[in-house]
Amino acid sequence: MTIAIGNDHAGTQHKFEIIKLLEKRGHKVLNFGTDSNESMDYPDTIHPVANAVESGEADFGITICGSGNGAQMAANKHQGIRAALCWNNELVALARAHNNANVLSIPARFVTIQQALDFVDIFLTTEFEGGRHQARIDKIPC
Repeated sequence: MTIAIGNDHAGTQHKFEIIKLLEKRGHKVLNFGTDSNESMDYPDTIHPVANAVESGEADFGITICGSGNGAQMAANKHQGIRAALCWNNELVALARAHNNANVLSIPARFVTIQQALDFVDIFLTTEFEGGRHQARIDKIPC
């Protein structure tokens, strides 16, 4: 599987650990994020993640910023993206199972690196349930 990842300065350490996990599991990682803790503008790294997922270059995306909000908002500007801001395991599972989220947005300032790693595991292993949920997802695009 190919995973696109992007982060701002608040998510750099989380990103490094997530990339280690993904590569250990045999996934290809497209790293669009900053490798620095110097302040930068999150849309510059989030839009390339959304483009990669939307075009099919990546199967899923992971975005990381301080609150997760800005990253999720930027990603969701893309028509083919369903980015979900998640801060606990249940939200991650529901984002995949019910909303068929294709981008996971992680709030680095509010979750530990271990929690973020758990989120990634859940996100990549939870299947979309389809059925009644698909009809709702079909109504999301404007």
